Amino acid sequence: MSVRTEVPRTTRRTRPASPRPAMPVPVVEEYRPTPSPDGRRVAYLSDQGGSPRVWVRDVDTAEAVALPTGDEPVLALSWSPDGRWLACVIAPGGAPRTELWVLRPDGTRRRQVAGFGRRSAALAGWLPGGAVLMVTETDEHGRAVLIDADTGHRRVLAEGDLLTLLDVTPDAGAVLLRRGPRNARWLELLDVATGGRRRLFPDTGRGSTDQGWFGPDGTTVLARTDAFSELAALVRVDLTRPERTPTRLAGRPDAELEHVAPSRDGRRAALLWNTYGGRSELSLLDLADGVQRAVAAPGEVLDDAVFAAGGDLLCVTAQGPVQPREVWLVDASTTAPRPLRPSTTTTSTSGSGVAPQLVDLRAHDGLPLSGWLYRPAGPGPWPTAISLHGGPEAQERPGYHPLFQALVAQGVAVFAPNVRGSSGFGRSFVAADNLAGRYGAIADVAACGEYLVDAGIARPGQLGCLGRSYGGYLVLAVLVNFPGLFAAGVAECGISDFHTFYAGTEPWIAAAAVSKYGDPQRDAELLRDLSPLTHIDRLDVPVLLIHGANDTNVPAGESAQVARALAARDVPHGHLVLAGEGHDFLARANQEAARTATTAWLTRHLAATATTVG
Repeated sequence: MSVRTEVPRTTRRTRPASPRPAMPVPVVEEYRPTPSPDGRRVAYLSDQGGSPRVWVRDVDTAEAVALPTGDEPVLALSWSPDGRWLACVIAPGGAPRTELWVLRPDGTRRRQVAGFGRRSAALAGWLPGGAVLMVTETDEHGRAVLIDADTGHRRVLAEGDLLTLLDVTPDAGAVLLRRGPRNARWLELLDVATGGRRRLFPDTGRGSTDQGWFGPDGTTVLARTDAFSELAALVRVDLTRPERTPTRLAGRPDAELEHVAPSRDGRRAALLWNTYGGRSELSLLDLADGVQRAVAAPGEVLDDAVFAAGGDLLCVTAQGPVQPREVWLVDASTTAPRPLRPSTTTTSTSGSGVAPQLVDLRAHDGLPLSGWLYRPAGPGPWPTAISLHGGPEAQERPGYHPLFQALVAQGVAVFAPNVRGSSGFGRSFVAADNLAGRYGAIADVAACGEYLVDAGIARPGQLGCLGRSYGGYLVLAVLVNFPGLFAAGVAECGISDFHTFYAGTEPWIAAAAVSKYGDPQRDAELLRDLSPLTHIDRLDVPVLLIHGANDTNVPAGESAQVARALAARDVPHGHLVLAGEGHDFLARANQEAARTATTAWLTRHLAATATTVG
């Protein structure tokens, strides 16, 4: 076991940590940029009005204009290649079901074009040059659809289970599809004229391929995959020579390729690398000669990379422990980054925070684990909370976490681990919690708790746990499987019973989850034993349950049935249901309500435990 402290690597000036840091309150977060084709303007999302909305800013001015996108939160947006339309993915009621709307960049002619009824719409992009959208609509099945933003005309290209549209050739003659469940996806090529489909490259029996794009002439495909290596890499497939093994274009032994953003002209691609622990590195790859150039990262964690049409301007979202999400621009010729929001405007944070330390430890079975430790001021040990991320195919990274800083400000240390099943550490690690491997993930949380106590970080009797989505499930699972280790918990939007989860979630979510959790019929006994509700009689510490009222990913009843079971046994608990929210809390007021409730619950019950133990 070891603790490694590293200085954050960022082009932004770091803010000094205060002796007792105040919780950073985000004045504004800006993210999900999409540049106009000429690169002169950038549209992006901002929570400036309290919920994600679309704003447009000229790259050379300080003024930004909000567009009238309606009352519902916006999740994503994209500028059409001809510059005449913006496409917006919105989440009615904050729920997982999404709709696709288009509007002019001046805010006029707004209308819905996809995601009607119970269908959920996801945007893959636009056909080159014009205003035709590439869309996946999903209900019980997936549909690959082309939609003309001018006329609304729809053309269904393909239908099938667990189907996602990735790209279409300019002549709409060939379609690139993603198929399969979580951690086991593959790419499929569709010939529109004949209806014939073929798998893009042979099944290796391992790994997953989840990103892909046609080359400019439609005879090649770029794909991000870990089917040929432990860490995801970029490969090129020659469609004229399907028998040939894909050519590896970019890969590293020390980092996983997280995201690829090809330029529309096919000259270059932006590569986002996930280094050990979750810090981002950015490089520009020349697709002709294979040369990569490093770009100074404008934050600890980068996301949302997208080029303007000419490929000379790259937009990216950057964040860090004390740096809320903000949009940066990268000149592809000089690789010099600069913020979209001029430095003369209002600062995006108030207060300061602490930088986390990267910690290595071992699971009960010897598997290497790691996580980020946020320490309060002064000597330890401290009351400590273990925070568990969602997914589980996600990763705890040194990004912007106001909740962590709020707890640290109250004298509570936070340890945010990446237990088995997390992404960023290779295909074996991300698949290590599949099916019965979930017992190992639950035990990993216990191993983290034991380590924190043994290392003198956590004060005995003052260890708590919190998590959302899959992390909320882990909170409940570790409390019932390791009674006595934790003094309190907060479970946000977590599964409590796999049987009721599969019965109540969206059908496409259920179908994709079978490879990760298990089949509700074939693996019924395993899922029953892994369900926290099965062993709820073992839970005897205070638990706060938080859920969005409109959640149809993990339905709100998952928390409600835990609350009823705890009430029947007089176990101290709280149950906070947030109106107008789905699985992800999008309104700033509700984010603050959940954060305040979590902070108050943990500081109260961990302190109360300390009094009892003392």
